[in-house]
Amino acid sequence: MSQLDANIGGLFGKLQGWINGFITLIPNLIAASIVLLIGWGISWLVMWSIRKTLRKRGRPALANVGGSLIGWGILILTFLLAMTIVLPSLKPGDMLAGLGIGSVAIGFAFKDILQNILSGVLILLHRPFKVGDQIEAAGYEGTVEDIQTRATTIRTYDNCRVVIPNSDVYTAALVVNTAYDKRRSQYDVGIGYADDWDEARDAILTSISGLEGVEADPAPEVLPWGIDASQLTVRIRWWTQPQRSSVVHTHARVIRAVSNALDEAAIDMPYPTNVMLFHDQTEETDGKRGNQREGWPAGKNPPRSRREVDDEARAAREKNREKMAEAEKEQADQKPARDE
Repeated sequence: MSQLDANIGGLFGKLQGWINGFITLIPNLIAASIVLLIGWGISWLVMWSIRKTLRKRGRPALANVGGSLIGWGILILTFLLAMTIVLPSLKPGDMLAGLGIGSVAIGFAFKDILQNILSGVLILLHRPFKVGDQIEAAGYEGTVEDIQTRATTIRTYDNCRVVIPNSDVYTAALVVNTAYDKRRSQYDVGIGYADDWDEARDAILTSISGLEGVEADPAPEVLPWGIDASQLTVRIRWWTQPQRSSVVHTHARVIRAVSNALDEAAIDMPYPTNVMLFHDQTEETDGKRGNQREGWPAGKNPPRSRREVDDEARAAREKNREKMAEAEKEQADQKPARDE
């Protein structure tokens, strides 16, 4: 019984010590709370100022990301300061050392996330593209809808949303189709060997000059580009607005105008011609693919081989020659009889 009383007394003693310690920490807790409130107010004010300033400069994406990062940095420093107030024995050097070790562990655990965040910040700072640009990145092409710290969101031309990690966007090759005010397109068309280069060029230039969507400066070009197996190749170049819709619709109008112009000018647009010879092709199987010995099903009645057909034809020729020889001999024998 005395042992139980001693244990209960010790428990109450520890509880009393904790209560006294908490009462002692109340002033420190109040001071730390005040520091946290002041730090939160400063971080909110800094975030608001940064966002307002950057939005006025036309960089809303950087305003959101930059304001958030700086605000969170202020809050973290405020929290560390409050911890030193609550626990006076905790030295700033020890906290920084522990924070460094923790940062290494966190860095390994969240390497991809941190890499995406850093890439997002660099994209927002360097601005290789902006919201509204049309880009090609990570195998996708579309219009940039949003740039966040972790990923970039684009809308493809078939109205799908694609979220691409910023590390893939920043570290790989990137094509910004709307970086400049004009974009060049091209198309190859073939004309006949008997047609004239200059006549074809004049007909094509006349048809696309002034066409809707085709820029006058730089002017369209028509260049002799190759002498191919079945045609003379002409390359057509023209400039349009950089947006995808303008490029596609102008391309369609150019193709239609060029086709009509070459038809009106009686300029040939040839196509490749191929001659196919089948294995064991003979006169009796020519043109009947179902009767070919190889390459196509022969059915229930396979045709004879070329050798059999040739042997039969040779025998028929020999037989005809023999008949002709016998006929000539008979005529020769009958002629003396008539003379007598």
